Amino acid sequence: MPQLPGTSHVALVTGANQGIGAATARALARRGVAVLCTYLRLDGPEEADTEERYRRDRAATGEDVAQEITRSGGRATAFEADLSDPAIPGVLFDLAEERLGPVDILINNASGWVQDTFTPDPADQFGRPLRPVSAQTWSRQFAVDAMAPALLIGELARRHRARGGDWGRIVGLTSGGDLGFPGEVSYGAAKAAQTNYTLSAAAELVGLGITANVVHPPVTDTGWVTDEVRRFVASSATHFHVADSAEVAEIIVFLASEEAALVTGNVIALR
Repeated sequence: MPQLPGTSHVALVTGANQGIGAATARALARRGVAVLCTYLRLDGPEEADTEERYRRDRAATGEDVAQEITRSGGRATAFEADLSDPAIPGVLFDLAEERLGPVDILINNASGWVQDTFTPDPADQFGRPLRPVSAQTWSRQFAVDAMAPALLIGELARRHRARGGDWGRIVGLTSGGDLGFPGEVSYGAAKAAQTNYTLSAAAELVGLGITANVVHPPVTDTGWVTDEVRRFVASSATHFHVADSAEVAEIIVFLASEEAALVTGNVIALR
């Protein structure tokens, strides 16, 4: 099991109230890392056609994850934050430093996921509703999946440099393919932008001892996977299996470990 150097590290994990983010927060805490669990509860009409478990988990508070970590002897705190606000990265780093210590592990997991398309189709192959690409869908998606990760990376780098830090880890989450992401076009484009920011960070921040990588998970059951999705994966030549959030979290934690010191500037596709 990958070990982190010492127990003084602090991670900022976005979208840590459910799915991969929550699993990553728990996995880091088990290795002695203090964790700031950021989250934004999502509910309302936009979520009405999603699976019940997925809708419930997305509306959950990150306090439960932080309290679970604390009860197990770890250090964690939770904070609800709308990452589309450009002032939030500074607020999050201030909060982490006040309650836990300086952040040296950044996990950009949160997503402003919407399904938009250039076609007139009302739903995708799994029956999930589609909407036309608009300024609204673009803004929501890019604010959370591209702008926020860029500003969070910038905040980490600035503070790391100011305190003379020499060890750090950045891990982003991406999705999509070589031909974009049909049916989720703004989501795919925003994830591609985040990937580019992260790989640029790998090159620019190497002198600060910071590694930066991107994980491309397989289809992961965070509550939205139906039997129809499982049948699709089973029949696909490019999707090998449906992963559990904890499986993906283990890869993220490895990239945040000392053992991964030479792993940087990569998009790691999981199958």
